[in-house]
Amino acid sequence: MGIVNRLIVIVLFEGVDLLDVTGPPEVFSLVPREATEQGGYEVVLAAETLAPVTTAAGVRILPDVTFDEVGARVIDTLLVPGSVEVDSEQRIHPVAEPGTVARVKALAGRTRRVASVCVGAHILAAAGLLDGKRATTHWSTAQRLAADHPAVLVDPDPIFIRQQGEHGEVWTGAGISACLDLSLALVAEDFGESVALRVARRLVMYLKRPSGQSQFSVPLEQVSTTRRVEDLRHHILNNLDRRLTVPDLAAYLHVGERQLTRIFKTELGTTPHAYVESARVERAAGLLETTDDTLERVASRCGFGTVDTLIRAFRRRLATTPSEYRAKFRSDRIDRVDRVDRVDRIDRIDLK
Repeated sequence: MGIVNRLIVIVLFEGVDLLDVTGPPEVFSLVPREATEQGGYEVVLAAETLAPVTTAAGVRILPDVTFDEVGARVIDTLLVPGSVEVDSEQRIHPVAEPGTVARVKALAGRTRRVASVCVGAHILAAAGLLDGKRATTHWSTAQRLAADHPAVLVDPDPIFIRQQGEHGEVWTGAGISACLDLSLALVAEDFGESVALRVARRLVMYLKRPSGQSQFSVPLEQVSTTRRVEDLRHHILNNLDRRLTVPDLAAYLHVGERQLTRIFKTELGTTPHAYVESARVERAAGLLETTDDTLERVASRCGFGTVDTLIRAFRRRLATTPSEYRAKFRSDRIDRVDRVDRVDRIDRIDLK
């Protein structure tokens, strides 16, 4: 019997977010190169008709099949992207058109695994696929998801959540860029962690983020609108091994401590302490994956001071320990030169 590729169907509809649609296939397309004896994926784009679909970015995409056509096939994974509308007062409204919801509900009943990207969770919720389950979505629409669908246990913090559904697994992903993390998690489930890590390296993702990591824990995703806050972020990321208390950061920015806290909440959606800790955890995770440094050395390089502090931070942010993380996510195939190069690049992050 020949190698059989797993069928992934991505739902298309007018106004869909472009990266939600195009990001996951980039991940899936690399699997055959890293799992040559295990097959890979067949990705098809399905829509109501074969007419071009205009995305939120204005780019038009041609569907491969209609919903009726793909419904006759054995679907491994149904991937549901999202879309939002913004009103005149700049309020965000997730899109969940009844026609799309009905199609997703029908296809989900015949699918081993259903996954949503970003605000696509609102479509799954409208289809009743998240009732009684934990789910996440983009942080900006999490409250709306909870209000519109009280049967859903909304957790706005993780970058993705996996739950067991009536007919199979149900996954929900957070922000748009988290579609890559979600896709890597699906690859890991299907082909193993080592394959997923090699795919991540090909995509130049220096860290394959686990599900428990917070949406707000990734400094590169938190973009400020002011130059001085950008400068502060740059200062933090390049001085993680030093003392970075609220008074220290306030002094660096020449503002009061209360004003600093307000700035962080407004500009970055988090607190100074949480931001610094999450940045340190991410740096430490990269070191654990790519170096042979002891836990003491990792704690020192990332500003934790002691191994106990490092462990507590990992438990808070990733629901695991540094040792468990290293055992699970490190790739022994990374040669020493590449390890040194990657960590050096991480240590020299420049956000300007």
